[in-house]
Amino acid sequence: MNKQKKIVCVIPARLDSVRFPRKIIAPLQGRPLLAWVWDAVTRCSIFNEVLFAIDSLESAAVIESFGGRYVMTSATCKSGTDRLVELCTSGKITADVWVNWQGDEPFVNEMMIASLLATSDQTNQEMWTLKKLITDPQEIHSPKVAKVVCNAYGQAIYFSRAAIPFFRDEQDPLKLVAKQTYFKHVGLYAYTSQALHKIATMGKSSLEDAEKLEQLRFLEYGLRIQVHETTHDVFGIDTPEDLLRAERRIANV
Repeated sequence: MNKQKKIVCVIPARLDSVRFPRKIIAPLQGRPLLAWVWDAVTRCSIFNEVLFAIDSLESAAVIESFGGRYVMTSATCKSGTDRLVELCTSGKITADVWVNWQGDEPFVNEMMIASLLATSDQTNQEMWTLKKLITDPQEIHSPKVAKVVCNAYGQAIYFSRAAIPFFRDEQDPLKLVAKQTYFKHVGLYAYTSQALHKIATMGKSSLEDAEKLEQLRFLEYGLRIQVHETTHDVFGIDTPEDLLRAERRIANV
């Protein structure tokens, strides 16, 4: 990792998320979820700058209550990546490398970020993400788990909710897991400024529309995505049930 580069961590946090509205300010062990994410992010020594990218004055008031920093972004942004694109192209924030740490993921750790940015000093790379070996047979065919396959250089070839690669002559999930060929996509991203400017010019993507995976838009338009392996997984708060699971996880630490 090149310490000469400015690395900024942006935490996109939309108040009215579709599956769990207002989750980012929901209480977790008596504190708003965003406060837990802020604590996790600021524990990482890798970042030169950390801020939330938000779309609500209510979120801003919550962030101010625990001493966080934020920048307002457009309510029309459809994804966290779009918020990073807005900050980058507007010049509100400057950086060499941009890390996208979602506002509903309080359990990401510095080891994951170090893996994510392991080759961020290489000038021929544009974007980075993570993968984790699938060891649960049920995840191979689950549409809730995005899978990724890479080329010999560790660059993403394709992401899918389907089981990729498809083993023509083997369908037993236990035997498929034993092949150690299936990897889930771990949804942390990092981008160069150049990559974000390219994303700003991209139009609609048929692949993204089919699988509902925004990273397919990047591949369809030729962006190189370097994928590093991690033994850790993200734990996003997507539902009220996830919030209860997070409560139990914190209580058991």
